[in-house]
Amino acid sequence: MSNTRRKIPMRLIVMIGFILFSVVSYYMKTQKNPVTGESQRVSLTPDQEVAMGLQSAPQMAAEFGGLYDNENVQKEIRQIGQHIVASTQAANSPYRFNFYVLADERTINAFALPGGQIFITAAMLSKLKSKDEVASVLGHEIGHVINRHSAEQMAKQGLLNGIVQGVAMGAGNMSGAQVAQYVGQMINMKYGRDDELESDNYGLRYCHQAGYDPRASLRVMEVLAEASGGKDRSDFNSTHPSPANRIDKINEELKKLGY
Repeated sequence: MSNTRRKIPMRLIVMIGFILFSVVSYYMKTQKNPVTGESQRVSLTPDQEVAMGLQSAPQMAAEFGGLYDNENVQKEIRQIGQHIVASTQAANSPYRFNFYVLADERTINAFALPGGQIFITAAMLSKLKSKDEVASVLGHEIGHVINRHSAEQMAKQGLLNGIVQGVAMGAGNMSGAQVAQYVGQMINMKYGRDDELESDNYGLRYCHQAGYDPRASLRVMEVLAEASGGKDRSDFNSTHPSPANRIDKINEELKKLGY
């Protein structure tokens, strides 16, 4: 009785090897956050984050119509942002914080580039009624920078891209890869929501430490809810938690801060 050994298809070997290489490479990208002390998997050094943010800032501003043409408004936003930085652990970070108002009067948005370049649109600013509300938005974005969320996302995306390529090689077509890509997107969405909630918490603490009223963030959530049409979107299909869910978490954190 003869036994016929089955040969493992070369495509399967390549797929497994590619995926293992991607996973090992990802887990080797471990650095200690210079501010929080947390161990994170990131693909950039703090200096590289700063350089990337500075290089990308002009192009990002151009995407939103350039900078808002009012130096008094720009100065006020810079003062609020820099006061938060100077009053918190952000002052001892390796990041170079700069704050800008963008000319876009239709898109309600604020975001941070790696390394400390922070933007808020004129549309977003027009909805805010106090310095406390502005501070809550800027504090949130500072939280993204301090926690290196962009660098983490880049490392995770590199891992997911490697897995998708490995599946595509093993499957011999894109159907398997498309499934893996969808799963990867869902994973990234979860990470994105966790990042937002973490930055909410940091923003509240930073505002409190800088002398602003962190309860103003509740009003900012109302602005965001109104901007989304007042609809409570499903968390599963959104990179951001719904404003209603963020309000619950914010209230929990406010209690910890004594409010």
